[in-house]
Amino acid sequence: MCRSSIERGPATPVDVGILGATGVVGQRLASLLDHHPWFRLVWVGASDRSAGQRYGSLSWRAPGDAPACVRDRVVSSCDPSGAPRVVFSALDAAAAESLEPTFAAAGHVVISNARSWRMDRLTPLVVPEINPHHLDLLADQRRARGWDGAIVTNPNCSTVFLAMTLHALSAFGVERVVVSTQQALSGAGHPGVASLDATANVIPFIPGEEPKIETETAKILGTLEPGGIRPHPTRISATATRVPVLEGHVEVVSVELAASPALEDVEAAFARFRGECPPGLPSAPERPIELALNDDRPQPRLDCERGRGMTVVVGRLRPCPALGYKFVALGHNLIRGAAGAALLNAELMLARGLLPVAPR
Repeated sequence: MCRSSIERGPATPVDVGILGATGVVGQRLASLLDHHPWFRLVWVGASDRSAGQRYGSLSWRAPGDAPACVRDRVVSSCDPSGAPRVVFSALDAAAAESLEPTFAAAGHVVISNARSWRMDRLTPLVVPEINPHHLDLLADQRRARGWDGAIVTNPNCSTVFLAMTLHALSAFGVERVVVSTQQALSGAGHPGVASLDATANVIPFIPGEEPKIETETAKILGTLEPGGIRPHPTRISATATRVPVLEGHVEVVSVELAASPALEDVEAAFARFRGECPPGLPSAPERPIELALNDDRPQPRLDCERGRGMTVVVGRLRPCPALGYKFVALGHNLIRGAAGAALLNAELMLARGLLPVAPR
């Protein structure tokens, strides 16, 4: 699709489905797809517990009501037969590990929020503002696996926010990073963390979270090579905590930059960052990164909905006596860090001609 056709979108909306449609991220995807200009949600799949039931009759935990476009649809089992060619996956990792390749082998393009295939050498791990060219891996993936379909992943929620800020500083040479995350309860899904553990407390451990932040960020910032991605050499040390906040992950970041830029130059790099994705993608925020100028911002309750939940907010930028500079970053974990990230990847793929689309 050329630039003008990107901005107009496809002649006919592309039919899509959701795997794991009844979970927290699946419901957010359903809400974001309702009245989407490029996609039409026509199929919802879930576990055997929900299959055969009317989607609108199941427990709904996203804001508002279940979308009218699927409220009366019967939930299907997670089987490729009957599913549209394009499916979003909000499956848990255990289910995604086996089901996503089954769909890809059957000719479906799977746009996944699950962690199962993110670090696979032939699977693109994409943030459109950072590494849209990593989608070129799909040719190698299809050739090596013999698939007519494909799997494309978006990162762990905290990884998205960190990778975005580091990419904005890439011209200065990112060498070392120390990040501590304060992650919202909704990141654990539903029912999530037990109330007696979460109330008025900080839990200083989230299983598997720290390695994901460290390895996924290096892959996203890495270099595309034949047959895979060479990880970025920056050294990242992550600590992940769970805090009694409903939505919005906060990250406290210290970074060492090779070029030793002035504070004003670092601030300008954040302010002018617009990223690498093409213009006209419906879910892309006008400003992927916004600077919060007040000393007490960003705050989850006040700032995580910026850019319809797709903007990363950076504040408290200041010198760091240990590494050079430090700042606080905030992102909406269920939108920019999950459902919205997958949707933006799908829009990017459609714009690049990587999804089935009716000719204009």
